[in-house]
Amino acid sequence: MALRRRVLFMRGEVSVPAVRKTSFICTLHPRPACYNQRVTESFQAPIGGATRYCAVFGSPVRHSASPAFQNAGLAALGLDWRYLAFEVDPEDLRVAIAGAQAMNWVGLNLTLPHKLLAADLVDALDESARAWGAVNTIRFEALDASGAWQPLRSFSDTPPRVRRAHGFNTDADAIVRALREDLGVEVAGATVLLLGAGGAGRTAALKLAADGAAALFLVNRTRSKAEALAVEIRTRFPATRVEVGYPGHGADLVMNATSLGLRPEDPLPMDEQAFPLRECRAAYDMIYRPATTRWLARAQAAGCRTANGLGMLLYQGAAALELWTGQPAPLTVMRAALERNVYGT
Repeated sequence: MALRRRVLFMRGEVSVPAVRKTSFICTLHPRPACYNQRVTESFQAPIGGATRYCAVFGSPVRHSASPAFQNAGLAALGLDWRYLAFEVDPEDLRVAIAGAQAMNWVGLNLTLPHKLLAADLVDALDESARAWGAVNTIRFEALDASGAWQPLRSFSDTPPRVRRAHGFNTDADAIVRALREDLGVEVAGATVLLLGAGGAGRTAALKLAADGAAALFLVNRTRSKAEALAVEIRTRFPATRVEVGYPGHGADLVMNATSLGLRPEDPLPMDEQAFPLRECRAAYDMIYRPATTRWLARAQAAGCRTANGLGMLLYQGAAALELWTGQPAPLTVMRAALERNVYGT
């Protein structure tokens, strides 16, 4: 009976679950593998020996929408590149970056919890990464014959052996652009309650202060981290008032820069007894999946203008793509792919 089912299956007369059938047929046909066709349908050609790679490293990373919109951007540019996602433990980040460099990948994005750690793991820091103290984008480079560092896209063949990982930060500019375009919030003169003082929160706090926020209130699970960040802001941007804790009055913006909300069982990122959401004009959640976290839903119910992190993700990713490719990012194509992935539209 088993032999008969196998014969009928090979003749296409027996249906089987899609995954089993796909992988079996892929081993039989001499044409490009079904796997390649399935994961590269936006591209003109399947993955081949000349395909180049970039990726996002994070933990967790399963929720990431970056591959969806980055691959759409790469396809629109006509590049035989692919963008992947990998779960990387913080203890393995150094070797993961080194492995990507050794395999001639063009670049990386880094998400939670790697942005601060990566600043000490790359070979060079761009001014953006030095200014904000975090790395969310790496561009791999090699030393050309003239002794200048060039992006790996500049080498059509195997790049020279002397290479480096160059760290950038594209988050900071993306934050203020998203606040302006998605919420209508101008940072200059604003009072902001910031939840989280880690990688994304630290970058946000420094950028908000640099752009003229009138007052910043920092809340973090580990108070000492918020206090250290407050000291840094007072030193670098003395015009901005900074306090650790909740404001005693209303705020123009409350921003969630923590990972609380990624899972349905997560607690809220703030204490509404200490600061009711109704006292805030706008709420921004850096999380974009789920599209509406429980905290963001509460902010909506309290009458706040709200937005999730979709815009920030798009703008930081577009800037990273431009660093890797040297071409303007096809923003309209990338936005449509991102919205389809997150909202299903």
